[in-house]
This record gives sequence, structure tokens and C-alpha cells, in this order.
Amino acid sequence: MTKKPKKAKKPFDYPILLTIIILVAFGTIMVFSASFYYAQMRWGDKYYFFKRQCLWAVVGFVAMAFTANLDYWKLKKFSKPLLVLSIALLVAVLLVGVERNNAKRWLNIGGLSVQPSEIAKFALVLFLADSMSQRKDKIKYLLKGVIPYFLVTGILFGLIMMQPNMSTAGSLVLLVMVMLFVAGARLWHLGLLVAGGAAAAAALIMAAEYRMDRWIAFWDPWKDPLETGYQIIQSLYSLGAGGLFGMGLGESRQKYLYIPYPETDFIFAIIGEELGFVGCTLLILLFVILIWRGLKIAITAPDLFGCLLAAGIIGMIGIQAVINIAVVTASMPPTGLPLPFISFGGSSLAIFMASIGVLLNISKYAKAS
Repeated sequence: MTKKPKKAKKPFDYPILLTIIILVAFGTIMVFSASFYYAQMRWGDKYYFFKRQCLWAVVGFVAMAFTANLDYWKLKKFSKPLLVLSIALLVAVLLVGVERNNAKRWLNIGGLSVQPSEIAKFALVLFLADSMSQRKDKIKYLLKGVIPYFLVTGILFGLIMMQPNMSTAGSLVLLVMVMLFVAGARLWHLGLLVAGGAAAAAALIMAAEYRMDRWIAFWDPWKDPLETGYQIIQSLYSLGAGGLFGMGLGESRQKYLYIPYPETDFIFAIIGEELGFVGCTLLILLFVILIWRGLKIAITAPDLFGCLLAAGIIGMIGIQAVINIAVVTASMPPTGLPLPFISFGGSSLAIFMASIGVLLNISKYAKAS
């Protein structure tokens, strides 16, 4: 059993706190810039997305303040209940969820739209950190150490795939791989799982026509520029138009109903168009600082639970950021993952900020390095 640290040794990791404040503030500004035209056309209110993002940012800061002051080892007792709750919510979204763009991914709760898969990400991180820290002697074994965690992840994976949402489901698999590596799993075990996962991903892509179309469009978007290749082409137009310094904040042309989802999945393309290569580079640098500081906290955490929890949280953020930027820059096939702290999305922003609060709490107990 992991022993809880006796006393906080230092204040929060202020570089992480400052980085998050900058990211959220910048993201809120870019959500407005990317969405005001569509919001005016669709809802008659150019502040429609902006107001909701501001509301969720406030909720996120409250959640972050709470978790930052909640001793992280107290979360251990919630690991299994939260996992069960996330499974129940994923089942509920399939039964009574709101359908948008031929996918059921949202639940309306008290007038708010919540995406259960976002809760499932943190629930999985917390469960894995708790379980792996207690079963660290079994991680070296494939059947009784590694496979059980993939079976648990498989439940969440299957429910999210039924929405359907392959990108989020796939990110869970990458997340468990990261946490198994940190926990000390054998590399050849992970190699076997990577090979099996690649084969499964290929099968899933070929099983659905729209996924296959996206894969083909990734290799040659100009083969079908008005349909399957449209998103990639418009994204590249947007990035290319920005040049080195951009067209200026608010001056994007692609957001005028050319590029799909400019406030969510493709907001990085709007950033590139308005703020140029320099703006994109500075944003990526902020994510690099966040990941670096998060990894430092994981390395210096006082116990294995804290180490795994910190690694899982920063892995969750890092994986999603890399995938989003890779999609927008046509470095991988189109998929629907928002950019953490930047894209419009209430439940995503709130969960990420609450997770950062946990990371800040762990930093209070981190060993001097």
C-alpha cells in the first residue's frame, strides 16, 4: 500500500499554473475569433460560443482550485467509483444522448452539454494509477500484469467506439501504454501490444467506409477535394495563408464557413492563419513547457501513485495535443480531438483544468531536484 506523504514541502508549481492561465485565456480569445461569424449566422449571437467558453473556464478554475487543495492521495478511494460512473455515463449517452453529426457523444444534464468520454479519460488515469501502484510487482508479467489493464480499457474503448468516436477511443489505448511504460512494464510486452493495436486499428479503419475515406484522403486529399479531402485542404489553405506572422487577430478568411469546426477540431489552423508560424510555435512551446513540468513532477513525486497519476494526466494532455496538431497539419488522417485548453468544449476544458489541479497538488509534495 502506498504511504501518503506527511506534509507539503513547497507551494504549487507556478510555471504550470501560469502556463495554464495563459493557455485558457488565449484559447478563450481564439474561440471568439474563430466562431463569431458562424455563431452570428447560426444563432444570431456572435458571442454564443465565447460566452459558453467563459462560463466553462470559470467552472474549470473553480475545479482546479478545489483539486489543487485536495491532497491527491485522497483520490484513491474514488478510483473505482469514478470508473463505474464513467461506464454508466457512456452507456447512458448511447441510450439517451444527444445526436450530432451522426454521433451520440453528449448528455444534456441540467441544461449543460456534457461529454462522458472526457470524464472517462480522467477516470481511467486515476484507476490505473491506483491499481498499478498497488500491483507494481505484477506489471512485469503479461497475463496477470498487463492484460488486465487492457481489458478494463477495452470496456471504455468499446463503449466510446459505439458512439462512434475512434479518435478518443484510440487515445485511451495510447494512454494506458504510457502508464504501463512508466509503471515498469517490459518493453517487449508493450511491443506486442503495439503490433496488435496497429492491426486492430487497420481492421477498424477498413470496417467503416467513412474511416477508409479519411485514410485515402490523408494520402491524396486532391483526389476528392470537395468531399473527403475538403477538411485537409482547407486546413492547409488556412495555415499557408498565415505565413510567418499571420494575417492579424480576427482576420482569418477560412472561418467564414470554409473550414469545418474552426472553433473546435481545427482551431489550430485559424491560429496559424491569424498569428502565423510564430504564433503556432509559441503555442506549441507552451505545451512543451507544460509537458516538461508535468514530467518533472512525475519523476520527483514522493510515491508511485503520485508518479503514475502525474504521468497519466500529462500523458492525457500531451497525446491529445499532438494528435490535434498532427491532424490540422495533415500529418495524420483527419479525426475529431479538440486541442486541450484551446478548442471550444465545456466538459473537456473543465476536466482538463481539474486534472491540472491534481497535478499542482502533487507538485507540492514533489522531492527537490
